[in-house]
Amino acid sequence: MAVAIRLSRGGAKKRPYYRIVVSDSRSPRDGKYLEQIGTYNPLLAKDNPERVKLNEDRARHWLSVGAKPSDRVHRFFDAAGILERDARNNPNKGKPGEKAVERAEEKAEKLKEAEEAAKAAEAEAAEAAAAPAEEAPAEEAAAEEAPVEETPAQEAAAETAAEEKNEG
Repeated sequence: MAVAIRLSRGGAKKRPYYRIVVSDSRSPRDGKYLEQIGTYNPLLAKDNPERVKLNEDRARHWLSVGAKPSDRVHRFFDAAGILERDARNNPNKGKPGEKAVERAEEKAEKLKEAEEAAKAAEAEAAEAAAAPAEEAPAEEAAAEEAPVEETPAQEAAAETAAEEKNEG
């Protein structure tokens, strides 16, 4: 018979309360147990001494007999100084997922392209300022005289899109 020290849930809905019990590992979570050795109330503050109550003598006895604590109970035993718990390290915990990495790469590429476009615009502005003063007003006047007109097909497409938007 494999003996486990684990939590057995009690309390109401959304108001959990746990017993720390010694039971056969094959029995149901809230089922029959051999002995209750403590309680755990997660609703109390972490520094409250009533949060976790343990009968340390009985816990030591069951550990010496070969009972295996669950992860949560092992943490309680470590905090009480009954059983040492190895510190665990998950190096992948802080790493972003594949999709997040892809989004970050796309954002970096867009930012790089925007910086290059800004540099190109600055270079063109510097060249325009360095050009003779006679040519610049002529180019601006030519640009003002030739406004871009939409073709009749483009105007019709814009009107139909506006009508669909108003209907839906």
